[in-house]
Amino acid sequence: MIESIEISSAPRGRLSTRAIAMPADTNPFGHVFGGWLLSQMDLAGGTHAYRRAKGRTATVAVESMEFHQPVYVGDEVSCYTDITRTGRTSIAVQVQAWVRRHGGDDALVKVTSATFTYVAVDDSGNKREVPSEG
Repeated sequence: MIESIEISSAPRGRLSTRAIAMPADTNPFGHVFGGWLLSQMDLAGGTHAYRRAKGRTATVAVESMEFHQPVYVGDEVSCYTDITRTGRTSIAVQVQAWVRRHGGDDALVKVTSATFTYVAVDDSGNKREVPSEG
C-alpha cells in the first residue's frame, strides 16, 4: 500500500459529487482507471459550470491533470469544485478529487486535481454568453 502524501490540508471549493469506486472501474492490479476518475471530475465540474451558466455547457479542455495517489476499490471519491474564471462564453473550474480510504480512518487524501474549461451552449450546441451573476 502506498503511504499518503499530504498534498494540501483540506479540499478547496464546494462538494459537487461523491461516488464509491467499484471493481468494474479497475485494472487487473486493483487500481481505479484514470479515465473513470477523469469522468467523475468532469461530472463534478460540469455540474458546477451548468449552475453558473444557467444551462447547458460542453467540456472543451482539461489542463494540468496529475495523479498523486491511486484510487482503490471501495474508496469514497469526493470531487470539490471552485470556479476560477468566467469569460464571455466560458467557465474555468478547478476540480480536486479526494478519497476516504475504504476500511481506513476518516482522513481525506488528495488524489488529483485539474482545471476544466466549459463553454455555455444553447439547445442547438452553439456557443452562448454566460449570464452575469445575480
